[in-house]
Amino acid sequence: MLKGINAEEIFEMALGLEKQGVEFYTRASEIFDDPLIKNMLAGLASMEADHARIFSAMRDRLVGDEFYSDGFDPEHLAARYLRAMTAGAVFEPMVPLSGTETLADILKKGIEAEKNSIVFYTGLRGIVPEDLGRDKVDAIIEEEMKHIVLLSDRLSSLKS
Repeated sequence: MLKGINAEEIFEMALGLEKQGVEFYTRASEIFDDPLIKNMLAGLASMEADHARIFSAMRDRLVGDEFYSDGFDPEHLAARYLRAMTAGAVFEPMVPLSGTETLADILKKGIEAEKNSIVFYTGLRGIVPEDLGRDKVDAIIEEEMKHIVLLSDRLSSLKS
């Protein structure tokens, strides 16, 4: 039987994803000279950094050895799911940028990363108790959806 996942592990996974997002959007903003593109990508990096701060604060409210198992995840499905997501079975680690990517390349990679984040956070949401901040996870999911809309709109405008 799989032991329940440590809550700190969960938030470390979420922090890692957000830090990848910050690095990706920061690096991507450095590729372009157009101030509108730079500002859009830098803004996304800033939003991802805000998400990391939220997850860090949620993690810090926990007792270090708290586990989510019986009651939240009795069959350990969420624990196995979250581990699979971050072990590369579902989530591909973000590929470093070469600096030669087009804006379309960046937007497509960003959309894919945002989709993967939403899938991960939806699983995370299911095991975060209400009093720990499930509503904050919901808000982050909503922001990630907005990022997809922003990136998709920008990608569509390139094709026109």
